[in-house]
Parts: sequence; C-alpha cells; structure tokens
Amino acid sequence: MEKIVTGYGLIEGPLWIEGRGLLFSDVLNGGVYALDANSLVTDVIEHRKGIGGMVEHADGGIVVGGRNICFKGLGDGRSVVLLDQDVTESAIGFNDFTTDAAGRLYVGSLGYVVFSDQPEKPGHLHVIDLDGKVRTVSDGILLTNGMGFSPDGRRLYHSDARANIVRVYDVDDGQVGDWQTFASYDDGHPDGLCVAEDGAVVVAVAHGGRVDVYEPDGTLRESLPCPLPMVTSVAFGGEGLKDLYVVTGSVGGPDDRSGTIFRTEIGVAGLPVPPCRVKF
Repeated sequence: MEKIVTGYGLIEGPLWIEGRGLLFSDVLNGGVYALDANSLVTDVIEHRKGIGGMVEHADGGIVVGGRNICFKGLGDGRSVVLLDQDVTESAIGFNDFTTDAAGRLYVGSLGYVVFSDQPEKPGHLHVIDLDGKVRTVSDGILLTNGMGFSPDGRRLYHSDARANIVRVYDVDDGQVGDWQTFASYDDGHPDGLCVAEDGAVVVAVAHGGRVDVYEPDGTLRESLPCPLPMVTSVAFGGEGLKDLYVVTGSVGGPDDRSGTIFRTEIGVAGLPVPPCRVKF
C-alpha cells in the first residue's frame, strides 16, 4: 500500500467527490478534510467531531454523521439536521450510512458511546426517505459500521463491528427485508466497507491490520495487509474509481497522531455511491 498522508487521530468516512478528491474526517480531533490529486490536504468543515460517515448530497453539499445526521453546505454555511437522537429511545448518535440509487439514506444509530466504559446497548438501522420521513427497519446492531449496496441495488451490506459480522439485507425499492450473515470474524472487527463494480465487497478489518475482499457469494477472494492495525474504512476513488483508499486510526501505531491514508488497487473499479436526494 502506498502511504499518502498521515498525522490524524482516527480517520473515518472516506468519500470520493469528483473535482474535490477524497474527503475524510478525523473522529477524535474533529474536522472534515479534502485530499486532492497532488496529495494536498485542505479544510472542508472545521471542529465537528465524531463523523463516521459521509455522502454527497445532490443539492451541492455533503451529509455527515456524528451526534446527528446533518446536511452541510460546502462553503455557504448551510446546516440542516436530517435525523436526530429522538428517532429511538436508545439512540445517542449515528455512525456510518449509505444511499441507494434513488438517493434514500440508510443510517445506523448507536446505543452507547463507543469510546467509553458504557455497557453495550444495541442500535438500529433506519431509512430516511426522499421526503425526509424516517423508518426504523432493523435492530440488535451492537456497533453499526460500514454499509454499501450490491450493483443491482437488491442487497445491502452492513458491518456490525462488535458482533463481528457483516450483515446482508434483501432490499426492494427502499423496503428492507430480513438479514443474514454475509461474513463473520474471529480475528479483527469488520468496520467500513465499499462495493466494487463486479459485486466484490471490500471490508476494512479494525484491529486486524488488513482489508478483506469478498466475492458476492461471501467467499473470501483475498486479504490485503495494511501497515497499521486499526484499519477503519475503505473507499474507491481516482480516475475511473480504480484506486482503493484505505484509512486508519492511531491505535497500534507509533503515536496518537499516526492515522494514515493509504492507496492501493484490487484489479477492479468501484461502484459510485449515489448522491443523497433527501429533501429538507
């Protein structure tokens, strides 16, 4: 893996936006940043901590997670909450999320503060429809993490890091059915994920020092070793989405500012993540 940039606490939410480059967050120290084609980093959003996921919005900004799910205009000061903690009695914040082809948001809520001594309390999976209305469609998720859709949009992959599994749900035009176990782990925890155009599911393995690439049927295609153990997320980017960006936290590194972005490839391009089209 090619080391691109380092010096962050816990990098999350990698998102490729054409013309801007790779956006990413620092969960612990705050902020959203953009990494351009020349490996230069610029500030996009200051201060906000806890952003575990991001997607582009069709209205010209981005949607970010954390204490709520919020639309943020880029450079114009707009800020609109799309989903708040009152969605369930247990929700205290939100981690990763994704969109379907229509632009609906699929969001995981957290039931406890992850970096604390609080007992684990399961969260939920929610769908924010295009009109802004919210449906809670699944429960029992100990630590919601990465999400992504299959190329045909009929399967939603969803990491549960504390249960050590990747779920897969059947989805039909925004209706989410039952889930099954797609992959399970006894060495590391499934974190962020993305999907390739051939249907391969690419999973960051936190505390496992690797990225696992699965066939659509759940068979392990290959494992890519990463120089740092706290692999938190993955995203396709670059020309034709042929590059795979791998981001990490500092745990297990030389210091508490060793969160790093690496770049590699897996021989297949990624699926673009559709922009969010939820109205506000």
